[in-house]
Amino acid sequence: MEWSEICEDQHLRDLPYKIEQNEWGNIVMSPAGNKHGLYQARLIRLIAKMKKDGDIISECSVQTRKGTKVADVAWTSDAFIKKHGYETPYTQCPELVIEIKSSSNTYKELEEKSDFYFAKGASEVWVCDESGNIKFYTKGSETDNSELIPGFAKNIG
Repeated sequence: MEWSEICEDQHLRDLPYKIEQNEWGNIVMSPAGNKHGLYQARLIRLIAKMKKDGDIISECSVQTRKGTKVADVAWTSDAFIKKHGYETPYTQCPELVIEIKSSSNTYKELEEKSDFYFAKGASEVWVCDESGNIKFYTKGSETDNSELIPGFAKNIG
């Protein structure tokens, strides 16, 4: 099944799960709790206050070598949007993608997804844990702060 078919399928439209696709085209679903949604909204608000250019996308789909992965939040530059528009899924990764950990995923899974995002061109990947703590990564290595959004909070809980 192609990602566009998943997006258009009436039966999948109102599921209370985050949907992704693995390397064999199978649908993978992860339940997301209200705290997950709260952190997603907070991240979007905080980025919007600090970054006046580009666009912020929630549930941003990226085609990787292991299927379509969906970042909880992404920030794209104006140049990225000019080049890629809002194709679904993106064939290249926006500059910043953020994953919010929930009880349904492991740090190993998030690390693997981060590697996929970096392989597709992400400049930074942030991981927000279940207490709202944020870890910043550039090119796969943890850093103290974001280079794209200097001064971003290390905790949003």
